[in-house]
Amino acid sequence: MTLLTEIPHQALFFPPTMLWRISVERYHEMIRSGALTEEDNLELVEGYLVKKMTINPPHAMVTAVLFRLFVTLMPNGYFAGSQQPVTTSDSETEPDVLVIRGAAHDFFSRHPYASEVPLLVEVSDRTLQNDQTQKKRIYARAEIPVYWIVNIPERQLEVYSDPSGPTINPSYRHLHTYSVSEQVPVQVDDNIVGLISVADLFPPE
Repeated sequence: MTLLTEIPHQALFFPPTMLWRISVERYHEMIRSGALTEEDNLELVEGYLVKKMTINPPHAMVTAVLFRLFVTLMPNGYFAGSQQPVTTSDSETEPDVLVIRGAAHDFFSRHPYASEVPLLVEVSDRTLQNDQTQKKRIYARAEIPVYWIVNIPERQLEVYSDPSGPTINPSYRHLHTYSVSEQVPVQVDDNIVGLISVADLFPPE
C-alpha cells in the first residue's frame, strides 16, 4: 500500500471541481469548535484552506521594521496591526502589516472587516508572485483602498490603489513603484499621515 506521504507532490493534482470550498462562516465555526487551531497553520483564501508559508529572516525583519514605523504614524481613531486576520466575503488572510480603523478593544470578539482596513501590506519574498496575483485580487475585490507589497527580491515597494471592487477580474487601477532612494506616502483614508523611506526597510547593500 502506498502512503499519501510517499506520493510525489507534483502527482497530487485535483481539478477545481473536486476541491471543497467553505464559507467564511463555516471557517469560523471550525475554529470555534476546535476543529482548526493555530497549530494547523492555515488561512482561508478564496474559500480554500491554504497552508501558510514559513517566515524567513528577511521577511520577519522587514515586517518588524514596518510595523514599528506604522505604529509611530497612526492618528487618533486608527491603530496598526501585524499578521492579524482580515475578514472578506470569501477569505480571511493575515496580512503582514495593516491599518485598522477604530480602537483595538473594538475587535476583542471578531476580526476587522475589509471595510475597516484602509491600508494593508504583504511583505514578499517567496510569496511575491502570489501576492501580486491572488492576494491582490482578494484585496481589490474587497475594496481595500491601498495595498502595499514590499518586494524583497527587488528591494522596492509597490503601492496599489483605486480597487475595482467585485468585478469579473478584480484588480487595482493604479500602481506606483518606489525604489530605495524614495519615500512612500502613508495614506490612511483621505489623509497622508507621514512618509516612510524605502531604504529604512532594507539593510545597506
